[in-house]
Amino acid sequence: MVENTQYPDLVIVGAGLFGLTVAQQAVEHAGARVHIIDVRDHIGGNAYSYFDKETGAEIHKYGAHLFHTSNERVWKYVNRFTEFTNYVHRVYATHDGVVYPLPINLGTINQFFGKAYTPAEAKALIEEQAGELAGTDPQNLNDKGIQLIGRPLYEAFIKNYTAKQWQTDPAELPASIIKRLPVRFNYDNRYFKDTWEGLPKDGYTAWFERMIDDPRITVELGVDFFDETQPYNRKALQAAGVPVVYTGPIDRYFDYELGDLKWRTVDFKEVRYAEDDHFGCPVMNFSDSDVPYTRAIEFRNFNPERADSYTPGRTVVWEEYSRFAERGDEPYYPINTDEDKALYARYAEKAAAEPRTVFGGRLGTYKYYDMHNVIDTALTAYEEQVAPLLG
Repeated sequence: MVENTQYPDLVIVGAGLFGLTVAQQAVEHAGARVHIIDVRDHIGGNAYSYFDKETGAEIHKYGAHLFHTSNERVWKYVNRFTEFTNYVHRVYATHDGVVYPLPINLGTINQFFGKAYTPAEAKALIEEQAGELAGTDPQNLNDKGIQLIGRPLYEAFIKNYTAKQWQTDPAELPASIIKRLPVRFNYDNRYFKDTWEGLPKDGYTAWFERMIDDPRITVELGVDFFDETQPYNRKALQAAGVPVVYTGPIDRYFDYELGDLKWRTVDFKEVRYAEDDHFGCPVMNFSDSDVPYTRAIEFRNFNPERADSYTPGRTVVWEEYSRFAERGDEPYYPINTDEDKALYARYAEKAAAEPRTVFGGRLGTYKYYDMHNVIDTALTAYEEQVAPLLG
């Protein structure tokens, strides 16, 4: 434990799922005094949600967050703090004015071609439609997509969506972005295949608040770790020898001295409708190039069990636009080119030389994580890296 009573035993930079999990574990297993700071005005990181006053819908402020896992340790852990609904995620896509189920499955294939193929017939058709690319090893995304699912389905559902998502012609993107494209030769349109799936019954923020409901955990929002006018800054904590869990961007920690890691970000445009339900589903993809956004999220449809609490005749939809991030934007998805991976490896070497700082979360490790992955890595990081610092 830290001998300097001016500081707590552990400071966590970032109140996202990684930081909250480590804080909860440090209190439970080490009896530590933990202080969490976050530059934002809320806890929960990108999984934060709030309830919309006009419609009653739970808004996922940073885009749709859907909990699913096959990891029993994680499932048991999260159920300590929240119950989950029986929500099962299903996605639909609009193409040429027609709505199809995704991921591409036998229903999508038969609807698209106006046929009644059996699974074997559909599989043979797609192999045939790969054409001259069948059996090859394409290096760009466009050709890889055609090889995997055939030209008609690729051009209908993937090509233009991907171009909007990356703001780049798929022929100029590496094939590694889509190592595989799921195609199901049955009528299963469940998006995830995990053992457990659902949404927190009382909302995400209520779940997160329960995780840190302990007097030994304090939270301070609107605090910048790199602002040396506040006491919980990098320089002061290092001088005091306080263990730190850092979940911000790793390149920012080192003042971008090796260069910037590249990310994609997402912008949202809110549209409100004087209707009970606009899309009839939570997520609608738009596969065509003449629609500038990639998808639209209708929040009330994530929680049909709350129908009685919704405002009749009012619904809110967020349209989602993808672009490359610049400094100051919210980083969502690591671009992960070979150049980026090499740059991250150099930053990771520098991080390894900071023995009292643990780097975690998607920003701290330059990785895309689903929520269950974040929790799993946080539980492991506590056991293997944080606990020894508190011993």
